[in-house]
Parts: sequence; structure tokens; C-alpha cells
Amino acid sequence: MTTTPEPALPTAITTPASPARPPLAPRVAAELVGTAALVAIVVGSGIQATELTKDVGLQLLANSLATVFGLGVLIALLGPVSGAHFNPAVSLAEWWSARRGGDGVDARELAAYIPAQIVGGIAGAVLADAMFGEPLVKWSTHDRSAGNLLLGEVVATAGLILLIFGLARTDRLRFAPVAVASYIGAAYWFTSSTSFANPAVTIGRAFTDTFAGIAPASVPGFVGMQLIGAVVGLALVAVIFMRGKADGETPSA
Repeated sequence: MTTTPEPALPTAITTPASPARPPLAPRVAAELVGTAALVAIVVGSGIQATELTKDVGLQLLANSLATVFGLGVLIALLGPVSGAHFNPAVSLAEWWSARRGGDGVDARELAAYIPAQIVGGIAGAVLADAMFGEPLVKWSTHDRSAGNLLLGEVVATAGLILLIFGLARTDRLRFAPVAVASYIGAAYWFTSSTSFANPAVTIGRAFTDTFAGIAPASVPGFVGMQLIGAVVGLALVAVIFMRGKADGETPSA
């Protein structure tokens, strides 16, 4: 993998001449702001879509396109600072990778990243509601507890982790803004849950009773399935992208 401002930050855009790793404070700020912006994009575009059309298919199309473009920009902008995780599942996967001898965030960084991402997710939902004249905090009534939706979250999150860490292991992180954003856009449509794939985003979306919302009672199930999906994704990375020392030697995950 190329030299990065933060080792193995899976969505960073880096070059061999990248500067030294930024201090923790700006990295945490980047995670908070990036997650807030992502949720504002998801929620805000959902509100805008429902105001412009009553066709649910067009609403989802507008919502997914805005998310694709916004997420790609955020990864390109903030990836060199924090790695542009914007997602506790990604941060946890990096921490686990570091414990197993790979590069990634340590326990101190993880303890700072995850609260920042959650606060950012909530702030982004509140900001979107404010911009569109909605109540700043109104618990969502959109129930998403069905078993098929939970399975969708496992699939969506596993695919996301497989993509990010697969790009890292094959030295192609430069494609992350396009690849990750494209995957999330596709997963809006091919998963039953419309691909939340992110505990911080899930929590934030419980604070808005709009198109993108999720009922608070559905949040624990979604988050639990996302964490399971992250484990599945890491297992797939270990199997598909085995690391071998040399030809003729037994590879290791």
C-alpha cells in the first residue's frame, strides 16, 4: 500500500509524497464534520425529493444520486486527513486489523473517532431538518425491523468492508472516492434496507421523521446487523486477499 497520512486509512486518497500523519484533533474534527455532512446530504436530499415528487422511485433515485456525489466529494476532501471513515464499523474494522498486525487506528484513536462520528451523525440530521424547516428533533416513525431488512444490512456492510479493505490490500486506495460512493449508490437499490451500512448514520437518521428516517426501536437491530456485516466483510477479505510471502510459500490472511 502507498504511504498515507494515516496508515491504512481505507478511504484516503494518498501519494508516496504525502505529508506526515496529522495530529489526532484535526482527524477527529474531520470525522465529525464528514459524518455530519454525509447525514445532512442523505436526510436533506430525502426531504427535497419528497417535496418535488410523490413518486417513491424518483424519491429514492434523487436520494441515492445525491449520496453518491456527496460521499465521493467528502472522501476525496477529508480522506487525506482522517481516512474518511465516517463510520464506526469501518473504524472498528481498522482497529481489529491493527491488532492482528496490520495498519490502522489504535484504541485511543478508536475511542475518539466513534463518538465524533455519532455526534456528527446526529448533528447532520438536525442540520438537514433546520434547512428544510422541519422540527429540529422528531423521532422517526419509519419502522425498519423486518428480518429481510436486517439481512440487507449484513450484506450492505459486508460488501462495504470487503471493498475498502480489498482496495487497501491491492494498493488501489486512489480509487476509493469513486469506488466507495458507487458501491453505496448501487447498494441503495440492490439491498432491501437501502444500505445504511453505518451505525453513526443509522443513529443520526433516527432523529428525523422524514424520508430517510428510521424508528429508534429499529436502530439496535440495524446496528447489530451492521457489526455482524463488518465481521463477515473482514472474513471475506482474509479469504479473498490472502497475503503470501513468496511463490511456493503458504499464504496467510
